[in-house]
Amino acid sequence: MSKNYYITTPIYYPSAKPHMGHAYSSIIADFFARFKKIDGHKVYFLTGTDEHGLKIQRAAEKNNKSPKLFCDEISKIFEDLTKTLNLSNTDFIRTTELRHKKSVQNLWNILEKNKQIYLSKYSGWYSVSDEAFYNEDEVEEKNGAKISKTSGSFVEWVEEESFFFKLSEWEKPLLKFYDKNKKFILPESRRNEVISFVKSGLKDLSVSRKTFSWGIKVPSDDKHVVYVWLDALTNYLSSLKYPNKNNDLYKSFWPADLHIIGKDILRFHAIYWPAFLLAANIEPPKRVYGHGWILSGDEKMSKSKGNILDPLEIINIYGLDCLRYYLLKEVSFGNDGNISEEKLENCINSDLANNYGNLCQRVLSFAEKNCSSIIPKHEFNNDDLIILNSISDLDKIRSFIDNQDINQYMSFIVDRLFASNKYFNDQEPWKRKEDKLRLSTIVYTAIELIRKITILLYPVMPQTTLKVLNIFNIKENKIDFSSLKINEFLIEGFKINKLDILFKKIEK
Repeated sequence: MSKNYYITTPIYYPSAKPHMGHAYSSIIADFFARFKKIDGHKVYFLTGTDEHGLKIQRAAEKNNKSPKLFCDEISKIFEDLTKTLNLSNTDFIRTTELRHKKSVQNLWNILEKNKQIYLSKYSGWYSVSDEAFYNEDEVEEKNGAKISKTSGSFVEWVEEESFFFKLSEWEKPLLKFYDKNKKFILPESRRNEVISFVKSGLKDLSVSRKTFSWGIKVPSDDKHVVYVWLDALTNYLSSLKYPNKNNDLYKSFWPADLHIIGKDILRFHAIYWPAFLLAANIEPPKRVYGHGWILSGDEKMSKSKGNILDPLEIINIYGLDCLRYYLLKEVSFGNDGNISEEKLENCINSDLANNYGNLCQRVLSFAEKNCSSIIPKHEFNNDDLIILNSISDLDKIRSFIDNQDINQYMSFIVDRLFASNKYFNDQEPWKRKEDKLRLSTIVYTAIELIRKITILLYPVMPQTTLKVLNIFNIKENKIDFSSLKINEFLIEGFKINKLDILFKKIEK
């Protein structure tokens, strides 16, 4: 098993401030990155901003700023968000950086050399908002305007000279690649959608624009700029110092293990991206996962609809870890989900305050009163071993992660929390004061359960769990997933540090 792991978020388009959808993709990627790290992997985690294209140019003009200055300001907001969300990213890339420009122009040169690019004329429907071209059957008229059926964005008719990528030649090779790599696209519904689209026939793809200037120049013709998706997607290589394939980063981490993306950019990542790479004799990534949208009511959040939910406001009111927990547990990963204050408050009260927080407080309070906050002696019986071993199946837990089954992972934790609270109730240590060894064994078992569950919760709620692990003097760089197999990790006689209340119940 490879011990290197490369995970990416989409690089975000900074034409407006970030919303909950951006936060969701980033939190998901951070969750996987943190899990892999505690499971002994060397993790490379990339996020960043996609800063070229007509949409950015127009937004900058509207704000009376140069595109670069406009991008500098908005990109800074996205970079600050990585800190606000407590992301563990290795790199933050911007497509306006020189390292990226070199990568894109190199890839272009290879595609041109391999006779995959030719000059022709483009005429068709183009969405500035989506930075995407649409076929006639993908466009409909609504209230006198032409819009994309999939995104609802306005499209306009464009006619101009353009370089084209021979995407039509890659229909059969792509289908063969999907067949050979059955989990390249997840969830299954997205895979079926992509295969159906490819089988319906691929047309050559316009990969340059001549009517605007904000982009990376085509190396062989500087009157053209590289079309935004050939530019943007290459960021996943740029971060690894491509085109130098002999450096340690590229050799260690390419192909990427997992691209986390929203379903609206699935086509670009699951069709165009592997086609570009195969055409340049570069191995495609191992997996693309297209998750659903975080909805506001029943609609996708967008600036044009004015229904953007600001993650910073939610974090200020409820705290970051509560938001992270909610998004990972309550949203069915792969499907659309929504967030409301009522649902978030119910989740905080029932799962976090009543379940996890309650287990920590009652067990540690009891240990303080009856064991002087010292890890006590123990002699396990069958009940103790059953509950402890129920959190020891590392292969099962790893399979949740490797299949991106976040909801199963979260259900497993919640189930273990309920079982641990039930264990403490059923064992009734407060009635065992005459049997000191049994009392202390129940306490030892319950404290070990807290340790194990807290390790599982670490990728979900890093800040909160570090407070809990601190009671055992376990530092972040010492968290070890494999220690879940050990039932006697905690050393007798060790003094437990004090723990403040983790979650305050929200009064309704």
